[in-house]
Amino acid sequence: MSSHCCGQHHEDLGGDPLRQSAYRRVLWSVLAINAAMFGVEVGAGLAAGSASLQADAIDFLGDAANYAISLLVVGMALRYRAAAALAKAATMALFGLWVLGITAWHVLNGTLPHAVTMGSVGLTALLANTISFWLLWRHRTGDANMRSAWICTRNDVLGNLAVLFAAAGVFGTGTGWPDVIVAAAMAALALQGSASVMRQARSEFRSNADVAPTVGLRHGGRPASMERRG
Repeated sequence: MSSHCCGQHHEDLGGDPLRQSAYRRVLWSVLAINAAMFGVEVGAGLAAGSASLQADAIDFLGDAANYAISLLVVGMALRYRAAAALAKAATMALFGLWVLGITAWHVLNGTLPHAVTMGSVGLTALLANTISFWLLWRHRTGDANMRSAWICTRNDVLGNLAVLFAAAGVFGTGTGWPDVIVAAAMAALALQGSASVMRQARSEFRSNADVAPTVGLRHGGRPASMERRG
């Protein structure tokens, strides 16, 4: 597999106003999609008694907030974009822990979710996230800030497919265990994505720290402004 496929080539929008503008348009689009789907899924998840739908709803809310942060830092210096990525990684980790809590509650209460509602809402969510995934595809190998947005959407698509499998499992078995298992898997995926984004953001922080002290210095350590006099 090439290094490009592994995400080792990182584009930087810092000095390209046209690409910044294009990325902002994409972020506004996926922000609107995620905010709308949060409203749909939070109601459906509570009505259906589904841990996986509630987890997906919280994920939509977290992603909407993450895209808003990404919009705020587009075009800023690398250290600010890396800091935003760290904030988003922390949000993803909190989402994962929150979903684990919801899942435990459903296990303790023996909840039986409504499979038909899970399936229909899951299909709608899958369509919404597929559109977001397509919009963000070209930015998947960008800096930590951009990559984190793509990772969020990638996780959402996988999560939506899992919700559909959970709905089929609940319908076929007549128990809530498929819903619980999928919710726990979504939590694990969020925690894995958080760790991935955090590693890249820390790497960018280190890279920025290594470069900053040398800016404006000559080979011998004197400021470039002192190189010539008169």
